[in-house]
Amino acid sequence: MSEFYESLLKHNYAYVAIGEFKPGCFGEAQRLYEKAVSTFSKGFKGAFLLQKPGTDQGIAVIIWDKIEDMEAHKTEAYDAIMNQMNPLFASPPQIDFYEVCSEISGDEKA
Repeated sequence: MSEFYESLLKHNYAYVAIGEFKPGCFGEAQRLYEKAVSTFSKGFKGAFLLQKPGTDQGIAVIIWDKIEDMEAHKTEAYDAIMNQMNPLFASPPQIDFYEVCSEISGDEKA
């Protein structure tokens, strides 16, 4: 099979964390999230941090080429940032990995 067709069949992977921060801690968690994401390079496709309006509840989604790319970015710098973020959670977040089956960009609807 050609590389072109293999690339069409290749799916990205999403790291998804759903959690709630202690009251008033979402802003600090957002700052740390952005700092952690800024350490990513190879295989990193993008990241989203969602906040339920008026709450400290959120969802983090980080898109990777491969799960192995994500594992490779767990560096000392990343771990140090996560250690700063962990005490901000009201309870441990639910973490899962998903295969991205569909990706539709608004720019593609011309």
